[in-house]
Amino acid sequence: MKTTCSPAKALIAVTALILTGPLVGCEAAASVIEVIEAAPGFTADAPAPAGDVANALVQLESIPVKGRAPKTGYMRDEFGPAWADVDRNGCDTRNDILARDLTNETFKPGTNNCVVMTGTLADKYTGTTITFTRGQDTSSDVQIDHIVALSDAWEKGAQQLNADQRKEVANDPLNLMAANGPTNSAKGDKDAATWLPPNRAFRCEYVSKQVAVKAKYNLWVTQAEYDATTSILKACL
Repeated sequence: MKTTCSPAKALIAVTALILTGPLVGCEAAASVIEVIEAAPGFTADAPAPAGDVANALVQLESIPVKGRAPKTGYMRDEFGPAWADVDRNGCDTRNDILARDLTNETFKPGTNNCVVMTGTLADKYTGTTITFTRGQDTSSDVQIDHIVALSDAWEKGAQQLNADQRKEVANDPLNLMAANGPTNSAKGDKDAATWLPPNRAFRCEYVSKQVAVKAKYNLWVTQAEYDATTSILKACL
């Protein structure tokens, strides 16, 4: 009797093949699926945990593993002006992300709900709640983080992108998140091999997002980054 794999089971099977070694075809994968389905808490066709971890593992296998390119020539301006209005909605990218990630936000009058003045951030990096108030001494409490740091992207393929593509990397909502300012500063341009969020509950989603960004823009990972990312993702399953 022929075994039929649903899309969700097929994804689980692919992940299982990565984890357990070479099996051939859906018939062989079915036996692996049966073991997974028998595990406590498994729900058939349920989404992959924490940021689609199973899909991230599959994506990771498509990303080249190379050494870092020289940082020579890197400047923030290589990714365009900071917080451009790339989607032409009248708001710069920083305020777009603040409006997306904060709750109970208020806006500066006369800005068509563009300039965020106050709000509350459930910070994923630390697992804490931060009250945001726009001002010279307070705005930096909440920063907009590039999940894949721009200098890291530069050393792993972005030098080969054109100016418009690099501008997209810098302003893509997929690669952006409002975050605790001091924690974001501590992260700097580190990758998953050298920095992870203090909030362990967010690590699966965090590295999944890094994988998604690097796959989208044809960037690569170092061997140390690949090993760290694989280890984290497998532990999330």
